[in-house]
Amino acid sequence: QVQLVESGGGLVQPGGSLRLSCAASGFIFSNSHMGWYRQAPGKQRELVASISIGRYANYADSVKGRFTISRDNAKNTLYLEMNSLKPEDTFVYYCNAVAPSTLRSWGQGTQVIVSS
Repeated sequence: QVQLVESGGGLVQPGGSLRLSCAASGFIFSNSHMGWYRQAPGKQRELVASISIGRYANYADSVKGRFTISRDNAKNTLYLEMNSLKPEDTFVYYCNAVAPSTLRSWGQGTQVIVSS
C-alpha cells in the first residue's frame, strides 16, 4: 500500500525557515521522480519543486533561491528546506511523484503558515 506522510510544517514568522519531510512507502522511491506541491483552499495544487532520479532539481520561479529539495533514497524520504519564508508561502504542502513517474495517492499534507 502506497503511503506518503508529510511532516515538518508549522507557524513561522516572515524570514524564517522550515524543513519539510515526506516519508514514502509502498513503491520503489529511488526509481521515482519526486516533487513538492502546495495548495491553498479552493485552489489548484501547484508543483513548486521537483527532483529527478538522478537528483536534478527544478524549482518554480516563486521559490527559486529560497527552497531546496533533496532526497535520501536509503531512508525513502524527500525533503524541502524552506528559507526566507514569505506570507505568500502559506499553503498545505504535499509530496508526490512527478512525470514521467506515476502519481500516487495523496497524503494528508503539512500546513505551513507564515505570519507575524
